[in-house]
Amino acid sequence: MPTFSFFLPDEAATERLGASLAGRLKPRDVVALQGGLGVGKTTLARAILRAASGDPALIVPSPTFTLVEVYDTPVGVFWHFDLYRLEEPEQVFELGWEEARADGVALVEWAERLGTLLPRERLTVTLAMEGDGRRADLQGEARFGGL
Repeated sequence: MPTFSFFLPDEAATERLGASLAGRLKPRDVVALQGGLGVGKTTLARAILRAASGDPALIVPSPTFTLVEVYDTPVGVFWHFDLYRLEEPEQVFELGWEEARADGVALVEWAERLGTLLPRERLTVTLAMEGDGRRADLQGEARFGGL
């Protein structure tokens, strides 16, 4: 699968990337958000959700403690998972994973915690600190490359 890299000099650039991604997502997509603490996974997920909902002021809490938040948008239902506190990959089924995969868009922070349950067909966004900003490496279908 192709890999595309973007330098994100500030939070506004991360938000623009999220808005661009939102326009390309469709039901049954999985977006695996990876990277260490504080690299912008939640910021990117928020930007995707706000753009998909058409509401730039949409309140998007981090699902760190709830593990999942669900948003009904004009694009479809988005499931925002934060799996940082997941102890076993199979616990994701208790969070509605199968329903999310059936007809929603799954945004998954700490996606690597899914292990073998992470689907092969996905967009993987790996965020890392780089200089004064961040680098976003996207690996997935070509429809995500022309951002």
